Amino acid sequence: MFYITQWEKVIVNSFLATARLTGFPCWTDSCADTAYFCFLMTALGVTAGAHRLWSHRSYKAKLPLRIFLAAANSMAFQNDIYEWSRDHRVHHKYSETDADPHNARRGFFFSHIGWLFVRKHRDVIEKGRKLDFTDLLDDPVVRFQRKYYKSSVVLMCFVIPTFVPWYLWGESLWNAYFLASILRYTISLNVTWLVNSAAHMYGNRPYDKYINPRQNTLVTLGAIGEGFHNYHHTFPFDYSASELGLKFNPTTWFIDFMFWLGLVTDRKQAPKEMIQARKERTGDGSA
Repeated sequence: MFYITQWEKVIVNSFLATARLTGFPCWTDSCADTAYFCFLMTALGVTAGAHRLWSHRSYKAKLPLRIFLAAANSMAFQNDIYEWSRDHRVHHKYSETDADPHNARRGFFFSHIGWLFVRKHRDVIEKGRKLDFTDLLDDPVVRFQRKYYKSSVVLMCFVIPTFVPWYLWGESLWNAYFLASILRYTISLNVTWLVNSAAHMYGNRPYDKYINPRQNTLVTLGAIGEGFHNYHHTFPFDYSASELGLKFNPTTWFIDFMFWLGLVTDRKQAPKEMIQARKERTGDGSA
């Protein structure tokens, strides 16, 4: 298992804040393309992988896809799949209470990044222990990634994004490291954290006005489909994490493409009748 202390997290994030500024002056098109590709892979490792597959079991994925998503999740470097999914299930079960790991009622900074720098509230630990996470460790892919998480992060998050551009098309190691690795990693972290912060504070609530999570367009764009947060907290079992239609949701498109390839089965969806009834009963009338 990979673990770092709160002080180590402060040091790492302070380094990232400084290093990302260093990355801008050495921008090149070829390295930018690599950085963007790695960003998309990183995002899918979180959105399609740790979130929709392992946290919510909203669809089933065959072994090759699970291996890819686990590798992409290591590139994301946001805790291993087991720990990420465990915290996320606790977040949904006890959202906006002291048992929520990133309780948005404690403010934007806390829900965005502050929760990583402090010890978890005792309610997070005590109530979290009551939930069942055995299904996660029943997956050999999750167990393997958790066992070798530290080495997989070094390889996927830092080594590959740095050395592939350098080796294949002669990019400088400096450019590759600070753009495709450090800057990409810093941006992907903050985009994910915005789901915990901004998407719990800013936006409309067409499905349930009695909960904090909101529909946030900017978060949706950055987090490739994860900003339909009022919908997601109302129907957490839905693999699309949004009401289907002409909406921007690249993660859903990816899952649908994997379904077409035969690598995804059993996609769960909220029926239209259920969605409409919920809008009329608890929505804020904005949609």
